Amino acid sequence: MLKNRIKGIFLIFITTLSLFILAGCGSNQSSKEITVRVGITGDNDPALKKVAQIVKKEGINLKIVEFSDYSQPNTALAQGEIDMNDFQTFTFQSDWNKKHKTNIVSIGTTVIAPMSLFSKKITSLNQLKKGDKIAIPNDVTNEGRALQLLESAGLIKLNGAKIPNLRDITENKRGLKISSLDAGQTAKSLDDVTAACVNSGVASDAKLNPKNAVYREKITAKSKPYVNILSTNAKDKNNKNYQKIVKAYHSKEVADVIKKSFHGYESPAWNYKILQ
Repeated sequence: MLKNRIKGIFLIFITTLSLFILAGCGSNQSSKEITVRVGITGDNDPALKKVAQIVKKEGINLKIVEFSDYSQPNTALAQGEIDMNDFQTFTFQSDWNKKHKTNIVSIGTTVIAPMSLFSKKITSLNQLKKGDKIAIPNDVTNEGRALQLLESAGLIKLNGAKIPNLRDITENKRGLKISSLDAGQTAKSLDDVTAACVNSGVASDAKLNPKNAVYREKITAKSKPYVNILSTNAKDKNNKNYQKIVKAYHSKEVADVIKKSFHGYESPAWNYKILQ
């Protein structure tokens, strides 16, 4: 009888110990998962959502944090509210660092999204007449990009400034009336102007078909400043988990999502050797 009681106590002890060990293993497993907060603008980033699925298998919980405009993700990054962001180009980042005295760096490219000249009134550049109104974005980097787009289309000439503004136009033979407004309003302005330079994200939201653009930015080596990037604070640029996120982004699975989801608005930048 005593032996049976001892055996029973021993079995209870072994069972309890086993449960404790299993619970401990489960606790250790969950504690190994790392959360990385990545800021974006807007509310839909299918490519990053695919990245989140890929890195989940490596114990990284990628949390996407949405912001409403371009001024917020870098501020949040510099203040430590997020760990990375995915919304800007090399040029935007450089300009932001200079103006705000931040030390934000790129750790990997994402997409190249050509800017386009759209119109509801004309279908070719030859149809532009003297005095026609052209709208362009008013933030520094996109304004410069739009002016370079108009120059490459043969509509104006610039003085060679790295990031040009309206004062850098040296020739405008067609007498086009170029005015700047908020980037998000360029597509909406098409009812009031002859044509507008529209960023791909804005064009996509407005359901503007890139195939119907009057003129589209060509992807060349000169496009590199406008490649979109994953960014973090300089002190974290060698973070192994962040590098895993970059590696996941540069995968065929994500490239396929970009091609399927953006219908030509955006392309995987890492697939262009001229942009490396």
